[in-house]
Amino acid sequence: MTFDMSWNIALLLFGAGILGGAINAVAGGATLFTFPAMMAAGLSPISANASSSVALTPGNLSGVLSERSQLPAFDAKMWLHILISALGGGVGAVLLLWTPDKVFTALVPLLIGVATLIFAFSRQIQNALRPADQAHHDTPMARQLTLVPTAVYGGYFGAGMGVMFMAAFSMTSPWAVRTANAVKNLLGAAVNWTAIVIFVVQGVIAWPQTLVMLAGATAGGFLGGKMLAIVPVIWIRRFVIAMGTLMTLVYAYRYWL
Repeated sequence: MTFDMSWNIALLLFGAGILGGAINAVAGGATLFTFPAMMAAGLSPISANASSSVALTPGNLSGVLSERSQLPAFDAKMWLHILISALGGGVGAVLLLWTPDKVFTALVPLLIGVATLIFAFSRQIQNALRPADQAHHDTPMARQLTLVPTAVYGGYFGAGMGVMFMAAFSMTSPWAVRTANAVKNLLGAAVNWTAIVIFVVQGVIAWPQTLVMLAGATAGGFLGGKMLAIVPVIWIRRFVIAMGTLMTLVYAYRYWL
């Protein structure tokens, strides 16, 4: 294998990409697989995080395109949502690059653990934050305020960002689920693409590893629909939660003990 990458590492990254791409297409949570795989390939935590984000970009783009018919009108409020998300993603990316390697390494178990909890209790979070009056009024200013921390977190680490977006929409919009999901994909893409531009400019992307995982994630995205026809979503969610819990414990033991 060229680029000083062994075949077993290449297979690990490609396999993690397939798994992450397929799971993202069905239930979300791909970062809980792709980030540890990048770490296992020998990348530093910050490089692994940035490279994993780039590898998952095809899924972000396909999610936006597949749900574009569900998007609300692109008025001034929507454009402001996109701008806030892009700027927040950029701030998160800069904060990541400013974080010393030792500090981010210590944060890895916490970040994976929090992302796993957000994913595991996503429905409970959204139900708890949804107003009792389902016909509540649209509150775009409140929605813009909730977008700021969500976008910054997304640019910094990203796992669980989609759940945070959906919870914010439950509190501040009258959107139906498919509309909220379409907006989530759009704003998530704004966060991720801005962060990726910064990562690329700063030279923190490990391109050989990223391209191998990207190829796997692209193939995995196409397999997601077929996976859904075979395996119930509840079992896919349980698998993601179990792996996230395992990765949290592994990295906590490695970096905290």
